[in-house]
Amino acid sequence: MLTVTGETLNGVSTEQTKMPGGKHQSCLWIILLTFGVRQTVDAKPPNIIFMVADDLGWNDVGFNNPDIISPNLNKLAAEGVILNQSYVQPVCTPSRNAFLSGYYPFRSGLQHMVILPQQAVCAPLNRTFLPQELKKLGYATHAVGKWHLGFCNWNCTPTFRGFDTFYGFYNGQEDYYAYEVLNATDFRDNTVLNISQKGIYSTFVYQERLREIVANHDTSLPLFLYLPFQSVHEPLQVPDEYKKMYPNLKTDGRRTFSGMVTAMDNLIGNLTQFIKEKGMYDDTLFIFTADNGGWTQFYGNNFPLRGGKVTVWEGGTRAAAFLHGWGLQKTGSRYNGMMHAVDWFPTIITAAGGEVKDKDIDGMSMWEAISTFGPSPRTEFIYNLDNSSLPLQGHAAIRQGDFKLIKGFPGLYSGWYPPDQEYDPQSDLEAYSNMLKYQDIRGIARLYNVKDDPTEHVDLAKQMPDVVQRLEERLNDYMRQYVPPNFPANDPAGNPNNFHGAWTPGWC
Repeated sequence: MLTVTGETLNGVSTEQTKMPGGKHQSCLWIILLTFGVRQTVDAKPPNIIFMVADDLGWNDVGFNNPDIISPNLNKLAAEGVILNQSYVQPVCTPSRNAFLSGYYPFRSGLQHMVILPQQAVCAPLNRTFLPQELKKLGYATHAVGKWHLGFCNWNCTPTFRGFDTFYGFYNGQEDYYAYEVLNATDFRDNTVLNISQKGIYSTFVYQERLREIVANHDTSLPLFLYLPFQSVHEPLQVPDEYKKMYPNLKTDGRRTFSGMVTAMDNLIGNLTQFIKEKGMYDDTLFIFTADNGGWTQFYGNNFPLRGGKVTVWEGGTRAAAFLHGWGLQKTGSRYNGMMHAVDWFPTIITAAGGEVKDKDIDGMSMWEAISTFGPSPRTEFIYNLDNSSLPLQGHAAIRQGDFKLIKGFPGLYSGWYPPDQEYDPQSDLEAYSNMLKYQDIRGIARLYNVKDDPTEHVDLAKQMPDVVQRLEERLNDYMRQYVPPNFPANDPAGNPNNFHGAWTPGWC
């Protein structure tokens, strides 16, 4: 940092700039000052690799669970900063919107479940996306993997929202070998339908595209890679050699799921090697996060946290996450400061040397706090706010300091689920039978101290009615910004039969 009035100037003591007799060498001072400013102005921003694992649980990575084979993730995390309290949304689309826009989903109409293939919906086009801001800072921008932010109009798709290139699929889940969603093709090389890789496990295909992107990158420009991995979302598919790495697991589903994690980890290890071979490693900031908790029904696991994907319990919303590399001043530690998905947008822009112009966003830049291991500026966030009568949600949750308030139905899978067991949605009979009864944010209130009770065993609502009231009033404040869910019925115009059996934009 440049300090003109203090004791140092770019590491040079001000005493060294004095002539005998105490007079300052003004010319040397000006030279040093100018040099310091030019260092700041001329420094190239870091390369940034933003990795998002799909449906990865808290207990599904080696740095939280030694039974998982993920040596590359473990190494990056151990040499970086692991985030102990980094929160996301309960499901895919809302988290991705938060990452790329900096806005809460309830202010975008995307708080209810996910965008379905034939819904005429996409992330609001009046919001600037992260790659659009990074383009202004001189970045080359590429996206590889799953989009899931809407595609009914071409303007909704990645190459119209700031990415130089896109390689992947538009919908929310896809067969790893057939590249199909609901028996219709969904895979794009930029805007062009591409099915030439059918039959090859998609993780390997993504890896080869990443090799090409890095090899062809002009290193005079900073690189932004957004990698919303297909892994480890169902369907559960992985080559046998990865599945066989887990002979001690008793359920076939957990063996397959764990193998999918290891296959993804191998991709990340190879990507890291590509970056090193290109001479970019020391100038690269790696960011890794899940988009929501593991889906218990499909063998994702969040134990000992409560709940999982589709719930506002900690197991559905507290993400496995870390940063590694460029700009981090203290590493090899776990950071306990609070962070939310909306914070990645301003955090990445700040790390890139930019300034967030939109003062209306919900995100806060966490870059200074995390890079210096200082206190988090965030003291409060919304888990989700869905005041609709649509199925499966109808809930609200807020955290303020150590306290978390849940109103309405938290979501299916409201228990605690050790790994390597079979779970069925209806096995949680209390949650299932009470789904409609509690599906109203005016309904039952639950209160937890998630610092002292991170596994949410002790409901404090009856003991602390004053805290409940305070947090309910805060939820009411947020309701003033509430946008109703944009969750229409399927539109027959989007049927892939209208487009030769492929999911295709241009119908809304």
